[in-house]
Amino acid sequence: MTRKIIHLDLDAFFCSVEELLDPSLKGKMFAVGGSPSGRGVITSCSYAARQKGVHSAMPTSQALKLCPNLILVHSGFKHYSDYSRKVMDILRDTTPIVEQISVDEAFLDVSDMPQPIKSIASDLQKRVMQETGLPCSLGCATSRLVAKIANDFGKKQVKTGRSPQQITVIEPGEEESFLAPLDIQALWGVGPKTAAQLKKRGVESIGKIATLSDVELKSIFGQHAESMRRRAKGIDNTPLSVDGDPKSVSNETTFHEDQDDIQYLLKVLRHLSDKVGSRLRKAELAGSVVQIKIRYSDFTTLTRQSSLKECTDLDQLIYDEAQALLLKNLIKGRPVRLLGVGVTKLDKPHHQLSLWEPETDRKKELVKAVDELRERFGKDIIKRADSLDETKNHFD
Repeated sequence: MTRKIIHLDLDAFFCSVEELLDPSLKGKMFAVGGSPSGRGVITSCSYAARQKGVHSAMPTSQALKLCPNLILVHSGFKHYSDYSRKVMDILRDTTPIVEQISVDEAFLDVSDMPQPIKSIASDLQKRVMQETGLPCSLGCATSRLVAKIANDFGKKQVKTGRSPQQITVIEPGEEESFLAPLDIQALWGVGPKTAAQLKKRGVESIGKIATLSDVELKSIFGQHAESMRRRAKGIDNTPLSVDGDPKSVSNETTFHEDQDDIQYLLKVLRHLSDKVGSRLRKAELAGSVVQIKIRYSDFTTLTRQSSLKECTDLDQLIYDEAQALLLKNLIKGRPVRLLGVGVTKLDKPHHQLSLWEPETDRKKELVKAVDELRERFGKDIIKRADSLDETKNHFD
């Protein structure tokens, strides 16, 4: 399975929050930063101020020389923290595999989601704007390395004095050709001192690093020589680092065309429930709360949940609860853009002994056998009879 990694970066985050708190700042040259007296520095600046040469980490006194009309603001870190938390909650609602690397930046692994990565990124961008008012840009690729560089590259192409709100996608197989012409300092592991050594040898682009001999690479990067060659070629299999235990396991799909056929929606719900059950078993987890998410064509989103008597990782039980929730809460005739299923309140799989113990064991043995077949021969080796036709275009 081809990895799908997204890097999300909130555009001029602190300044964007300040604009939400004080809309009169929009379009103006302003910055979040310290006092111009002493050693104050710029933490973040608006895109209008950037066009005057102001940038983060610049001494505030120098910024005011470049831009005498620069407005200095700072509403406090609590506001930034609150907005950051809202955004990260949206990301974790999309996938449990989220690596937050700063207050305004994170990676997401959406490999399990069936829709194209650009569609996932577009929905994320719209949802973050709709629910928080914050603009963001996203880089999409098969690795953390290329997704991050792609996002930085995409944002730099916009020089309008406004938030970039870019989505930059590097398709599988295009990583090396994308990186090749870029400046060497765009590559992780190449700082100013290393860049100076490389440029003395006439190496100014990432592509040139990949062509250096083993001896030359080792003289510059030492024991990291081979790793740097792989990076220069866009090869990076590093998994995302997710802190703590997952709070939920979910799966969702955005339809190519909005759907209002209840039978079709139920078939999709079945597929999503199967996927969630499979992921739970793979992670050796089970949950006692089933959730559904419905997003309509106007982006109105609702979530509903119900509790089980005990934890489960069985597809059928997850689907039964999800189906009941959908039928109870769906507004018939209103087109659905996105449908999702999730399981929360996670724990290690267990169930209470009862008269129906043999039946439960048979179900567990059946799903275990199906999981093993799919692991060996691919996910399409076994399909439910009612999903062979209409869901094919969305999940194959």
